[in-house]
Amino acid sequence: MTDTMAIERSRTVAVVGTGTMGQGIAQVALVAGHPVLLHDTVPDRAREAAAAIADRLDRLVEKGRISTEDRDAAAGRLRVADGLDDLADAALVIEAIVERLAVKQELFTALEKIVSDDCLLATNTSSLSVTAIAGTLRLPGRFVGMHFFNPAPLLPLVEVVSGFATDDTAATRAYATAEAWGKTPVRCADTPGFIVNRIARPFYAEALRLYEERAADPATIDAVLRESGGFRMGPFELTDLIGQDVNEAVTRSVWEAFYQDPKFTPSLAQRRLVESGRLGRKTGRGWYAYGEGAERPQPRTEPPAPAPAQVTVHGNLGHAEPLVGLMEEAGIKVRRRKHGCHFVLPGGGHLGLADGETAFEYVGDEIIYFDLAHDYTTATRIALSTARETTPETLQEAVGLFQALGKQVTVIADTPGMIVARTVAMLVDLAVDAVARGVASAEDVDTAMRLGVNYPAGPFEWAALLRYEHVTDLLGALHQRYPGGRYAPCLDVVRRAHEELAATKDRKSR
Repeated sequence: MTDTMAIERSRTVAVVGTGTMGQGIAQVALVAGHPVLLHDTVPDRAREAAAAIADRLDRLVEKGRISTEDRDAAAGRLRVADGLDDLADAALVIEAIVERLAVKQELFTALEKIVSDDCLLATNTSSLSVTAIAGTLRLPGRFVGMHFFNPAPLLPLVEVVSGFATDDTAATRAYATAEAWGKTPVRCADTPGFIVNRIARPFYAEALRLYEERAADPATIDAVLRESGGFRMGPFELTDLIGQDVNEAVTRSVWEAFYQDPKFTPSLAQRRLVESGRLGRKTGRGWYAYGEGAERPQPRTEPPAPAPAQVTVHGNLGHAEPLVGLMEEAGIKVRRRKHGCHFVLPGGGHLGLADGETAFEYVGDEIIYFDLAHDYTTATRIALSTARETTPETLQEAVGLFQALGKQVTVIADTPGMIVARTVAMLVDLAVDAVARGVASAEDVDTAMRLGVNYPAGPFEWAALLRYEHVTDLLGALHQRYPGGRYAPCLDVVRRAHEELAATKDRKSR
């Protein structure tokens, strides 16, 4: 039904602000079949943007993505507006100007006097309140956020953000239009960071905290999150790509908007990096060096070790159960015992999935933790952590075991929750809290995180793999070891864990 709400292709779409995002949005609307008007307050910038868009259309023809006829038709629909008055007939105006509230309010206040009352007004802001931008308008109900991701022509996600006063019809119209343009829209209430920039904070924050705690170096943390967690890029290399100043500013903005909630606390290490001018790829150095001849540091990887002949498996390992099959395929004899949730190595050492506790707490036992993997069958790296008292022989058994399963092995410091497990638990926590507060649906959250930041799974998909009971236990253990609220599980995560447990007991009683 939403397709009937989309703005007709014969109607004009205007884009105000012709930087990278403005050009990308204009190209999307143009290729979708709309007449497009470009406007910029800087003289000649809109004409330069029109020429750049025409060049990109030529490249699409060269790549075979559009025909010469479609290119010519699109170029014929692209015009430059010298003044705001030229936008009077637009059915949709999308703003992509500087991220300053007063400037955006001034623009839309002026536009309201020019466009018709049924014209949809939209902002592409990524950090400001949609509600606040619309606060000075006569008709705030027709104002909506349409947050595209860069590069807009390539990335499918569009966050359609409803401000406090946005009418449902306006949000539906924006959603349907984005969908008609071939995008994947998700609905979102006006909240700091919207969906992606709100929920993604732990992906960066936990890595930075692990670095500050000297649990591992950036190259090792990146490798574990990529090769075990299944993430496309590690947080250190990704923030170097984004720009340390940009990423830190978003983190700080969300933290301040949430009244300095400890779950969003910025990193002092990242602040120092920004202050030093090491902003990432654009300055030639961030966490890594990018100058000519610069060598990329390698993750810590253990040398080859012999595999144990046999392993005892206690209880069901849940998400890590596929490791048992891999052991059997590798020719390692597996013995099963009913109780527990861990492996026992030949020398008596216990090997367990990261649960938020530390190995040094188990006085008298040799405990080695292994980190979470998105898929233990396909993961190419596994991280281990041990207590100082763990003997080299026990560690070698654990290293050799995972190497026999085709994994590279990284040993990090004895850190609660390790790397992937604590990161994923925090992502789940923020996602569940956002849904509980009506920010978005669980389905839209998962879609946004997969498409917006290329996660291997959405937070609710991760939770289904791990179960909420494990997430709650892990966060609770982290909260005990890091009091202050950062790791305290939100109420709805705890509720979901109780519902899971009750459902399990009900099934067993039948």
